Amino acid sequence: MISSLSAAWSRVIGVLGRLSMYRLVLFALSALAVITLAVSLAGGVSVAPLEFVVTLAVLAVSIALVDTVAQRIVRRPWRIESALITALILVFVLRPTLEPLPLAGVAVAGALASASKYVLAWQGRHIFNPAAVGATALTIISIWAPDLGSAAWWVGNPLLALPVLLLGLVVLVRTEKVRVVGLFLIIAIAVALLRTIVQAQSAGFALDPGMTFSAIVLSSPFLFLGAFMLSEPLTLPPRRWQQFVVAAVVGVLAGWPISLGEITLGQERALLVGNLVAFVFAMRTAVRLTIVERTPLTPSVREYSFRAERPVRFAPGQYLELEVPHAHPDSRGTRREFSILSSPAELPLVKIAMREGSQSSYKKALATVEPGDELAITGIWGDFVLPRRADAPVLMVAAGIGVTPFVSQLRHLRLTQERRDVVFVYVASASDELAFRDDLEAAGIPVIVVTRDGPADLPAGWTWAGGSRLDADGLLRLVPDIDRRHAYVSGPPALIATLTPALERAKSITTDAFSGY
Repeated sequence: MISSLSAAWSRVIGVLGRLSMYRLVLFALSALAVITLAVSLAGGVSVAPLEFVVTLAVLAVSIALVDTVAQRIVRRPWRIESALITALILVFVLRPTLEPLPLAGVAVAGALASASKYVLAWQGRHIFNPAAVGATALTIISIWAPDLGSAAWWVGNPLLALPVLLLGLVVLVRTEKVRVVGLFLIIAIAVALLRTIVQAQSAGFALDPGMTFSAIVLSSPFLFLGAFMLSEPLTLPPRRWQQFVVAAVVGVLAGWPISLGEITLGQERALLVGNLVAFVFAMRTAVRLTIVERTPLTPSVREYSFRAERPVRFAPGQYLELEVPHAHPDSRGTRREFSILSSPAELPLVKIAMREGSQSSYKKALATVEPGDELAITGIWGDFVLPRRADAPVLMVAAGIGVTPFVSQLRHLRLTQERRDVVFVYVASASDELAFRDDLEAAGIPVIVVTRDGPADLPAGWTWAGGSRLDADGLLRLVPDIDRRHAYVSGPPALIATLTPALERAKSITTDAFSGY
């Protein structure tokens, strides 16, 4: 049963990976907006349909105008998805209206949210969630100008709870933040329940714990805040334990808002505090790169070498997000994630590898980049790192371009002269697609090759297992001591799903699924 669920999970990630994060979030929020309009027409929420539509339009226009001006100043291509996402988030956070003054406040919030992406930024990466900045700014302004309105979080409605949960789950699966947001929800709900009980006892009246719990879950904005705002990758730190810290901080402050006079540190302000904590963790991960050269490795794989223009920190096995601005991007946008190929010991050189052949707009744009041109890393993330204990036996399973994080790890072990017990299983479509043979040979580890045709001149310690596919039974035959090893698998979700029954016998499983570049 567990194997089936793990396999299904890997396949879902593969399907969702075909869309860019921005496009998927836009689709999810748009679907939520349509559902909300239907509920509004039926009288299920306090917001009228026309109020919702007009407020959304005002937000979209104000945000788009600021985005257009700012992106021309910084000479970056305009991204309509970013503007629409911010507008769709704010329409659920601010109070929709048809009144002139509150609509002016809505426009101010949208403009400030957009401006924050460029003003409150570091190395090209915004520090705070833009929607949270806009909502907070309007709330502070409303202290002196109450007629402009403030954050209302009316999205916390029992009739919208299920759509928010389901659509938010789709986003969280795509961004792989289910556990992080899950921790936030547990903490926020538990703290809010404790706060309500304490306040009820102080006031001298009893309450029903079950009904109180249901009200907090269904009528609070926690679901929306977690799924569509806390989960934003650009405002999260690189390591999962750091993300858990941020989730805990936001959960505590959202569940029990601390009073600061006229306002509290609840909801969007709690998120801003979490963003600040995340920035402290991640302030060195957004850098500019200058391309040095492109090198063909196999008939379908090319290596890209860059020079980092300032110090960059990463652990072997982590991945970076590389932005290649270009006109008319396809559904996956202008950013892609690549495992870092090089070792930290090779800095300031940073290397990635990419499989060619796709007709995506991103790959076409990257193919036109010339040595000396600059690109930007928008962040470095990932927990695909080896165990802390050097004596922990490891199994590495790579399929195709999935070999890249392992090359980084093996290079680092060699350059730092660290010894580990490693068995490497390499799956490729053909023997001439075995990239980085020199690195694997230099690592001095046993390598098991799974290819359709037999490779020529295999180094000592290498074994050709035959075949172009690898299943769970085959992996158990090739690695009979898998139960004593920590398994690391990098490759397509379909492969990970197929191998799951065997991998679950390992001491631990760490996956680095990708859906193709």
